[in-house]
Amino acid sequence: MLGPYLHRRGRHSVAKRLAQLGVTVVEGSGANVTAVTRDAVRLGDGRTLPSRVTIWTAGFGVPDLAARSGLSTDALGRLLTDETLTSVDDVRIVAAGDSAAPSGLPLRMSCQSARPLGAHAADTVLNRITGEPPARINMGFFGQCIGLGRRGATAQLASKDDTANGFYIGGRLAATIKETAIKGVLKELANEARKPGSYSWFIKDDKRQQLLRAKRGEAPTIAERTA
Repeated sequence: MLGPYLHRRGRHSVAKRLAQLGVTVVEGSGANVTAVTRDAVRLGDGRTLPSRVTIWTAGFGVPDLAARSGLSTDALGRLLTDETLTSVDDVRIVAAGDSAAPSGLPLRMSCQSARPLGAHAADTVLNRITGEPPARINMGFFGQCIGLGRRGATAQLASKDDTANGFYIGGRLAATIKETAIKGVLKELANEARKPGSYSWFIKDDKRQQLLRAKRGEAPTIAERTA
């Protein structure tokens, strides 16, 4: 499916832009890729698509260091940690960014999660060095922005728990948002180099905290009971 994360409205925006760019989208139950050869792509339904150049963009992967080290991981190889991003096997090991699966409830792999999780991992290490108790991670999402050329993009908005909703921004405005976000990452890195600890995040996800309490068998808070 094209843009499986997206709301149907956001998906339509992406499909429309791809059509304008002359891109043919191959979908359906038999459209899964079974092999990539030097000059073709083979699909599950037996079709062979000739290809002079094949660019593989099938998603994120996780380095196998944790699994090879004998540490506990989830099905994708992310290191199983507590909410401070500390390994459940060894308090001397901390996972950063997309390589972590906090409490077995990993966040979607993206710059939105990798940036605060990476910064939080650094905070955890520093807290342990100074003997202070590390804090628990708490972050949420604002959506997903898909670049579709320099002049077009689709910015899909979402709830803090990363559930896509019907609101999206398309066209040149979305492209500007995407480019601003990319430039913002470089600015954050530069600021962090000049002033370590300056990076922070503001979007929190209370629903994830509810899931964690339910997973532990803890009673909901007063706010949750009255919500």
